[in-house]
Amino acid sequence: MPPLLRATPRQRAFQAFPAARSGVSVTRLGYCRFASSSQKSVHGTTTSRRTCTPSVNRQRSALISSSLSWNIQQKWSSTVAIDPKMYTTSFAFFEALWDAGVTHVFVNLGSDHPSIIEAMVKGAREKKGQFPRIITCPNEMVAMSMADGYARLTNKPQAVIVHVDVGTQGLGAAVHNASAGRAPILVFAGISPITQEGELRGSRTEFIHWIQDVPDQKQIVAQYCRYSAELKTGVNVKQMVNRALQFAKSAPQGPVYLCGSREVMEQEIEPYSIQQDEWDPVELGGLPGSAVSKIAEALAGAERPLLITGYAGRNPEMPAKLVELANTVKGLRVLDTGGSDMCFPADHPAWLGLRYGNEEAIQTADTIIVLDCDVPWIPTQCKPRSDAKIFHIDVDPLKQVMPLFYIKAQARYRADAMASVNQILAALQSDESLRAKLAGGASEQRWTALQTSYRERIDGIASRARPLDNGEFGTGHLCSKLRELCPEDTIWAVEAVTNTLFVHDNIQPTKPGQWINCGGGGLGWSGGGALGVKLASDHEAKLQGHEHGKFVVQIVGDGSFLFSVPGSVYWIAKRYNIPILTIVLNNKGWNAPRRSLLLVHPDGLGAGATNDDIHIAFNPSPDYAGIAKAAAGGDVFAERVDQAVDLVDVLKRAIQAVQNGQTAVVDCKVASGC
Repeated sequence: MPPLLRATPRQRAFQAFPAARSGVSVTRLGYCRFASSSQKSVHGTTTSRRTCTPSVNRQRSALISSSLSWNIQQKWSSTVAIDPKMYTTSFAFFEALWDAGVTHVFVNLGSDHPSIIEAMVKGAREKKGQFPRIITCPNEMVAMSMADGYARLTNKPQAVIVHVDVGTQGLGAAVHNASAGRAPILVFAGISPITQEGELRGSRTEFIHWIQDVPDQKQIVAQYCRYSAELKTGVNVKQMVNRALQFAKSAPQGPVYLCGSREVMEQEIEPYSIQQDEWDPVELGGLPGSAVSKIAEALAGAERPLLITGYAGRNPEMPAKLVELANTVKGLRVLDTGGSDMCFPADHPAWLGLRYGNEEAIQTADTIIVLDCDVPWIPTQCKPRSDAKIFHIDVDPLKQVMPLFYIKAQARYRADAMASVNQILAALQSDESLRAKLAGGASEQRWTALQTSYRERIDGIASRARPLDNGEFGTGHLCSKLRELCPEDTIWAVEAVTNTLFVHDNIQPTKPGQWINCGGGGLGWSGGGALGVKLASDHEAKLQGHEHGKFVVQIVGDGSFLFSVPGSVYWIAKRYNIPILTIVLNNKGWNAPRRSLLLVHPDGLGAGATNDDIHIAFNPSPDYAGIAKAAAGGDVFAERVDQAVDLVDVLKRAIQAVQNGQTAVVDCKVASGC
């Protein structure tokens, strides 16, 4: 028998007499078919003839009459008794997630999720250890930010479940961040029931089901998603889940969105499985042979070569490969203009750090490789010299979701970054003429000059990170102390906005996966993001037999802290024992709007106005640590510090608290511009 929707009470009444199927024209109600004696129907088909004894007919008629009367009294209720052994679309959905490698589902549940809840309870009882862990999130943006942080650290997609259209809207800026930051996440939301008179299990039962019925729920987030679709039946739910995850995991990675009505998710189907190895993501190849030769020759002959990247560090093997390239092409400098990942270690002389599209090396380079990068430079602020040779290698060189994007380049290639760098290295190391160019005296001179400039850069960073004469301190000094005091392999989840460059200069990350910045512009990512990173690190560590994962520090601006929905973040941290250290950079407001203002109107009216005048000041300043402590029921280490003399002691105690399992929030009053 094909999988069908489970019967309503009326249908079960008919099913009680499967032998008595005659008397009316062919109809299907649930599992049951009724057939009249042989005659032509209005559609021209012939129905089968079957006879019943008078007594059976009388019993059937009485039962039907009784059932119809009962249903009228119940007003077509879609509430039915549930067989605990039944296998629904929802349960198959969770099975599909688990089989595809999704270990955590971050949920914010609603009236569209009865079958989802049933499936979660069934999974916890029957498939312990083989069912995703459910994390309750009181806010949707926090839920998706947690999935984002988890996926960004592990490169393993995670899932989010939200409530119809309103929960989808509640995801807010987190969808933008996942899309821009290339985080593989599957989002599922229910849609309002598609029946209203009890025709199917899951039919409308509440007032809100009419209010939340919208024409096309997918369109709320579709432009940010790699794929969006509605589940229209349960019989192929596993294929639909894996199709969505193929999009999420194929470069450029990103979020995907599925939705389904209560009736579809309640559908009872036959248990089934699929071949998981048939659903791998699409793999990109490397460069064409002619491109490898062209790029290798340009690098070998360059006097001031430069590589600009943004996402290459998502592959944990890439930083070491770029170090090998920099050691081969002596004088090559590496600039990060995305800040999304640790792409190149700060302890190598080729390190130029993180700069958002504005760096002198861009203007002086004669050969530039743009590698997996969205914004290599900002033309109104900084652009390459006119005779520079520029090669663009990217998983998405056309930036197909950006209406406006172009850069001057001799050539652009859709290719995998790691495969491309390996090809270029192989050409440089095997071709005799190229090796000769790279081994000459000019190459050694460039290497010496590079080391000198690197030492000057590091010394300059240190000098600018000193405390101020009045005893206050800036972000640079704060982060230099964090680097000294925190464990060497600490993971930094950063959302510092205008202070990001000071943070990166002084944290100076060196290990793959150690630096994770918000991939987009939706402020509020780092609260949930840091929790997701810590959750992932602990989970992966336990799989390897360790008790705990790595130490995680969230560095966040005061404005971004408020955007992050701290009431939800620190409740989750307490509820699920996810201890992190949060450093709030308190500069008493949003400084980013002032910077934007001055870039357009440097001499305008707002240039001389106060932050209060242009409505970006936080006066009075909130008690950020107190907010977190209240959300966690009082169980948070909460401190405020504004003098350099007190900073080290407060940080040491906060770090110790986190290492003992308690989340810590330190509100740091920082001076601007340092």
